[in-house]
Amino acid sequence: MEILAERLRVLRAEKKMSRKAVAQHLNVVERTYQRYEENEREPIASVLVQLADLYGVTIDYLVGRTDKRA
Repeated sequence: MEILAERLRVLRAEKKMSRKAVAQHLNVVERTYQRYEENEREPIASVLVQLADLYGVTIDYLVGRTDKRA
């Protein structure tokens, strides 16, 4: 899901967080999170919830169902 990968990259940059910091927050290895941002892998539902909470957006925004963040 290309829109998810793009939004994860943008949101992480806006928060000025490293991939490593986000991965630690999610309790996944850094390479796993990198694969989310590179559109090589999609996160499971529980990780999507954590990402939405971390970035202060809705899951619908993350996956491209809306342009409205919250």
